Amino acid sequence: MPDMRSIVLPALFALFAPPVEAWEFTPTPVCTLVHIEAGAEVVLTYDHGTRLYAIRVTTPQGWPMAPAFSMRFDGPRPGTISTQRHRLDGTSLTVTDAGFGNVLNGLEFNTTATAFTQTSAVTVSLAGAAGPVQKFRACTTAPVA
Repeated sequence: MPDMRSIVLPALFALFAPPVEAWEFTPTPVCTLVHIEAGAEVVLTYDHGTRLYAIRVTTPQGWPMAPAFSMRFDGPRPGTISTQRHRLDGTSLTVTDAGFGNVLNGLEFNTTATAFTQTSAVTVSLAGAAGPVQKFRACTTAPVA
């Protein structure tokens, strides 16, 4: 008969293990790319009906009111993008636009992304993002029946 510790301890570790940090793509009902880490959730969408992209960054502590929002991409193709056209909703900050080429390039070709305002910031890993970003790009350009 197996020792109870050999059964219980692995089960406890599985229950309390941190969530897997992965980038996931789904094509329906709109093109969606999601990444969840302990400190942030990042969701990108593209809606063929409105032809708009959106990025929502949610943190447990939320975002303070700020005149600008930026994202810095660090890695082989670094860059920073900024906007004053963001909105706050609870613990989420959202930006919507007709083009997201710089965002998608930053996510696909770098190692980390830091979303920040003047007084708050969160950094997420881009490990494993390239493939799902490529699927997201293909979804946004796919013909709609």
